[in-house]
Amino acid sequence: MNKNKISKNVIVLGIVSFFNDVASEMVYPIVPIFLTSFLGAPVAIVGLIEGIAESTASLLKVGSGWFSDKLKKRKLFITSGYSFSTISKVIIGLAKSWPLVLLGRFFDRLGKGTRTSARDALIAESSSDSNRGKSFGFHRTLDTFGAVVGPLIAILLINHFDENLRPIFYLAFIPGAIGVLLLLFFVKEKRNSIPKKRSLKFSLINLRPDFKIFLMANIIFAIGNSSDAFLILRAKNLGLAITLTIFAYVVFNLSYALFSTPAGFLSDKIGPKKILGFGFFFFALIYFLFGINQSSVFIWVLFILYGFYMALTEGVGKAYISEIGEKETLATSFGVYQTAIGICTFFASLIAGFLWSKINPSAPFIFGSIMAFLAGFIFLIFSQKLRSYEKRN
Repeated sequence: MNKNKISKNVIVLGIVSFFNDVASEMVYPIVPIFLTSFLGAPVAIVGLIEGIAESTASLLKVGSGWFSDKLKKRKLFITSGYSFSTISKVIIGLAKSWPLVLLGRFFDRLGKGTRTSARDALIAESSSDSNRGKSFGFHRTLDTFGAVVGPLIAILLINHFDENLRPIFYLAFIPGAIGVLLLLFFVKEKRNSIPKKRSLKFSLINLRPDFKIFLMANIIFAIGNSSDAFLILRAKNLGLAITLTIFAYVVFNLSYALFSTPAGFLSDKIGPKKILGFGFFFFALIYFLFGINQSSVFIWVLFILYGFYMALTEGVGKAYISEIGEKETLATSFGVYQTAIGICTFFASLIAGFLWSKINPSAPFIFGSIMAFLAGFIFLIFSQKLRSYEKRN
């Protein structure tokens, strides 16, 4: 078997993620607009909903990851998770006020929280050490191309339905269901890759030092990294029409998709740590520019740069965790990381909503920039200290 060849499981999981993201991204960029312009909810409610939704996903990732390791099963959790997310589109479509949107977003993130740790573990188990970055990058590319196609479909449907957003939520059920069917029939469990005799006791104290450093830096970073819904609201705040706002989000996802696989190749060549260290400071610059920018033209450049940042860090970050996490509890390692970040994301979105409403729309981005710079500094300093310590010992 060619160890550099991407496995069938990774390819199919990429296609499943493509269809799921077509469904999710048909609705994600219109949810904040649906809430504020059609249901009359304030921006602070958008922050509350996104905070609860994202933290729900992340809080579940450690539990679902641990159960996946314990039961020696991945596919059960992945299938259930994608099914929950598919159902959520219909729930939001039925909403007459913001609490039902909250329920729909909760179901969507319940699905993400159920599937993500097991899916990432299965990708790692279906890859070799020499192509893990490439596998995660490939998966991220297909996933993100779905996030390009989904909003484009939404733009066409907005024009077709004369800016009536509600039917789009119902139609988004279709690609989600296709993804679930592909998963059921074509993804195979990698049973031999999960050790039969192992302890599933997971202790934060016993985590590797490099994992602790990465986790600490990302917790600080996540406090300032609010939901992407605020990027959408920022574009609209600078004067873009609904369709142009969604198209700017498409440009972001296209940039994200195009650079994800090359970023995975680069990670395999030079190591993920260097890329991730650069990513903190690059994010700080981008968010600072989002904050000070007052031009509806320059916003397009910022969405492209933000997509490049995401490509550099999302899949590469997962490859790095699979490298520094405990192999016998790999799904749990992913879950611990994602849960910690999700708790911070809840507060990040609440803080962003407060800063937007009480100060001005630039404030959430300036705050995020400061936190990212601090996170990058901590990651750089403590990683250097760890290297010096390892050389002495």
